[in-house]
Amino acid sequence: MKKLINAPEAVLDDALAGVAAAHPQLRVDTENKVITRATGTRPGKVALISGGGSGHEPLHGGFVGMGMLDAACPGEVFTSPVPGQMLTAAQAVDGGTGVLFIVKNYTGDVLNFQMAAELATDEGIAVESVLVDDDVAVQDSTWTAGRRGTGATVFVEKIAGALAEQGADLAAVAKAGRQVNAASRSFAVALTACTTPASGKPGFDLPEDEIEVGVGIHGEPGRSREKLRPAKEIVATALDAILADQPLTAGDETIVMVNGLGATPLLELYVAFNEVAAVLADKGIVIARNLIGNYVTSLDMAGVSITVCKADADILSLWDAPVNTPALRWGV
Repeated sequence: MKKLINAPEAVLDDALAGVAAAHPQLRVDTENKVITRATGTRPGKVALISGGGSGHEPLHGGFVGMGMLDAACPGEVFTSPVPGQMLTAAQAVDGGTGVLFIVKNYTGDVLNFQMAAELATDEGIAVESVLVDDDVAVQDSTWTAGRRGTGATVFVEKIAGALAEQGADLAAVAKAGRQVNAASRSFAVALTACTTPASGKPGFDLPEDEIEVGVGIHGEPGRSREKLRPAKEIVATALDAILADQPLTAGDETIVMVNGLGATPLLELYVAFNEVAAVLADKGIVIARNLIGNYVTSLDMAGVSITVCKADADILSLWDAPVNTPALRWGV
């Protein structure tokens, strides 16, 4: 497989150097592998920290900035960052009112963020955590006890980040993050496998006429291997799973993300969103806000994930609040 890299072992270092060169509004600590805002954290503001294996860009480094994260900790490709990175991030961005860890539900991430929280607490930094577990495809998977954390991570980071920017305390920001996670459900379908730089070959075999239904963002198996079919039917399968787990009624307002997994053209994502919009409109469910594009990827995997968040007036207000990050920007 062809990759635009110098060497597999240098991918993360080279990418972080690129982030630093491209985004002067960020400060990139290449030694400790921590990305923070160049301006630091405003004194008295709750700081938000997230992180995870690389390969899911723009998650998480692309969401560091005003209105979202204060710091991100990138691990090696599909590998959790280590507690030392998270502790370094907490020390760098604590504004005196504590930090919120936003953690996708993968075993390595959960354990390492827990250890980092203990280390930070020992240093007098108040820590709360929000666990994101929105994927309804499978209950337990290769790397997960319980549900996987996927697209809702973006929603949690945006809405909790907006509340923190407004000056809310740590308990309130954590509560908002948990509420958003509880209101969100996701489901993904892969058309192709992804290829990690180190392996140089697809992570699993997927025949040309088959799709992986309910795939994870590291290529973990989904619910089933099925024949390729029209976008309308693929979207219906995903929404059936989402709505079976999080029933919505006519008049409910939602935020919907149709997310590319890395190699899906925007043209096709709009095809998928059109089908999502048609299904929800038929049920009287309102798409109040939407995102269409690549936000939580899986290297070069072709496919789509759909995330639906039931949104009240408070959530929508926080969603609309100004944000200025490399990957998400409005109201500024």
